[in-house]
Amino acid sequence: LTTLPLQANWNSGIGPYDRQSLNLNIQPVVPFPGKKWNVISRTIIPVNSIPVGETDSTFGIGDTTLTLFFSPAGSGKLTWGIGPVFGLPTASNQELLGTGKFTLGPSGVLFYTSGPWTMGAVVSNLWSLGGDSEREDVNFFTAQYFVNFNFGEGWAVGTAPILTANWEADSGNQWTVPFGVQVSKVTRFGNQPVNLLLGYYDNVDHPEGGAESQVRFQINFLFPLKR
Repeated sequence: LTTLPLQANWNSGIGPYDRQSLNLNIQPVVPFPGKKWNVISRTIIPVNSIPVGETDSTFGIGDTTLTLFFSPAGSGKLTWGIGPVFGLPTASNQELLGTGKFTLGPSGVLFYTSGPWTMGAVVSNLWSLGGDSEREDVNFFTAQYFVNFNFGEGWAVGTAPILTANWEADSGNQWTVPFGVQVSKVTRFGNQPVNLLLGYYDNVDHPEGGAESQVRFQINFLFPLKR
């Protein structure tokens, strides 16, 4: 299944002026099937609008992340994959929207299905390899676990929070830990299958000045492989 999720995140309660930011992640997932191994490409291109000061904002493209998962073909209820993750300094404004660094690290994914339940996790850590020598080094951890219960007729409820840790930050300002819930529905726009999703997450732990909550809306275009 090739998918094209467009995920919009509205983050609230940022900084001393209680500002909002908007993040749109364009994240195509493309599988390359093989006889013994599948290679799954996952790209995330962020488009961000972030607050600057009391009233100004900066808009542009952020750094791109590319992950290549190697997963055994013919998996059953339990599917896994491991591979490298690359960070590319593609931000249109490197000072405010990017790291200025080329980054590399490991990534893994685990996916399990049992009756109406689907669950799993994606984890990665990026370290800086090169780039702007005047910018801070990157040591950034990301984990997203997901649990969904499928009711039938395309409806599902679950959770898929994105946990992050900036290991270069001071103690107490490293983690962002959200909890929340989301509802999704698989439907069609004409002949095109899509998955629509709406969720809310509260950041129970976040760096000083970081977002306190998030509203997520996603439309995921689904393209089944033709064999």
